[in-house]
Amino acid sequence: MKRLMMFLGAILVASLGLFLFRKNFETAIAGSPDTIIVYNWGDYIDPSLITQFEEETGYKVIYETFDSNEAMYTKIKQGGTNYDVAIPSEYAIHKMLKEDLLVPLDYSKIEGMEHLDEKFLNKSFDPNNRYSIPYFWGTLGIIYNTKNIAEGEITKWSDLWKEDYKDSILFIDGAREMMGIALQTQGYSLNEKDPEVVKEAGKFLKTLMPNAKAIIADEMKTYMAQEEASIGVSFSGEAAKMLEKNEDLAYVLPEEGTNLWFDNIVIPKTAKNYDGAYRFISFLLRPDVAAKNAEYVGYSTPNKDALELLPEEVTSNETFYPTDEQMEHMEVYENLGSELLGLYNDLFLEAKIFRN
Repeated sequence: MKRLMMFLGAILVASLGLFLFRKNFETAIAGSPDTIIVYNWGDYIDPSLITQFEEETGYKVIYETFDSNEAMYTKIKQGGTNYDVAIPSEYAIHKMLKEDLLVPLDYSKIEGMEHLDEKFLNKSFDPNNRYSIPYFWGTLGIIYNTKNIAEGEITKWSDLWKEDYKDSILFIDGAREMMGIALQTQGYSLNEKDPEVVKEAGKFLKTLMPNAKAIIADEMKTYMAQEEASIGVSFSGEAAKMLEKNEDLAYVLPEEGTNLWFDNIVIPKTAKNYDGAYRFISFLLRPDVAAKNAEYVGYSTPNKDALELLPEEVTSNETFYPTDEQMEHMEVYENLGSELLGLYNDLFLEAKIFRN
């Protein structure tokens, strides 16, 4: 027994030592002037560009990913991380600004701002882009298979409620997106702040659930491309990848309006390598880099000079690069505050449970 206790004690000491070594190693790496840590969505940058950046600058990039704005926000807020660059969505940026989690940008250290289209700058969530720089933008829409559904048959969010589509639709697993669909279908803003209106939208969303085949995330690309479902609700960039794999698919922007979203580059307050962060941001703003990145990711670039380097069939497609008139009918997500956002999340969860 004594030997066993000594053995277990040795394991405990070794494990603790390994943990402390790893923690100290990670801290040392994070503070290295030759290393930058990038926190981004999964599969949201061309991997070859990271290699190119490393070769051109001598920096080593540590790339970590998140799967939701909420997960990203929580990890940065809790501290203990040293991300030099992060890429949140607009409403998360607004929330992080209010909680003093971001560094004001020093534009004297950023090259390439002249390449950005001014219509993507100075948005309400970050006036004058004091804390963030546009990375990608896009829309939320409906993708469907024209072999099963006649082209032009689906034009509105309200079409998704048709009884003909029972157990046929793949929905995105997002509370803001799904509650937004219910609200816009009823003629309300997807940023509705009246709790009673939001609750009614939650009830209305439940009536859509019989038409749900599944509520999923990244798997939608595969399922729609392989024709395992006839209809899906997805982001424009994801839809673009699906269309590449299956020419029978079509993507439509609903007539009631939809979400116009932005993902921007920020520097968190916990950053250790500001110089490296600014070099990385400037690299991403280069038209050749932005064009290559847009082709890989599939989303719309705010870099007007990069557009000239992209295929005309891509940039002339109003589904993925909508006109200014079309964009007037779209809304950008606002930070609703924790209490109201909690209501949105709870109602969406109730709808998911109701489906089951």
